[in-house]
Amino acid sequence: MSRTLGLVMIGAGLVGGGGCIPRPTPSVADPDPMIKIPAMKRAVAARDLTKVKLLVAELDSDDPAVRLYAIQALQHLSGGERYGYDYFAPDDLRAVAVARWQAWLSGDGGARASSLSTAPATQPATARSAE
Repeated sequence: MSRTLGLVMIGAGLVGGGGCIPRPTPSVADPDPMIKIPAMKRAVAARDLTKVKLLVAELDSDDPAVRLYAIQALQHLSGGERYGYDYFAPDDLRAVAVARWQAWLSGDGGARASSLSTAPATQPATARSAE
């Protein structure tokens, strides 16, 4: 009986016995949304503009939650700008808005992004490739 009790106590110590399971450091580049999303929130709280490029890339994520947090973070970090991006829009419409964000990111954000924002929202991204 004491052997069984000892094994139970050892097992309890391994599972919940005060040992902390280390969590990965939040990173916008991490593929796991459970790690990526807290990193996005931290970037906003710290006004960390070094994460903007990664946030723009996340606007193309397959995960709608990641896209939602990415656009919210970008909106906060850019002073309220969205460039017409909606995380729930179809792929082709999101691609148009992502192109606006990429133009902003490339440095011609002022002139290039404002000219892109006048493009019809229903225009597929491939139709704009000549611009």
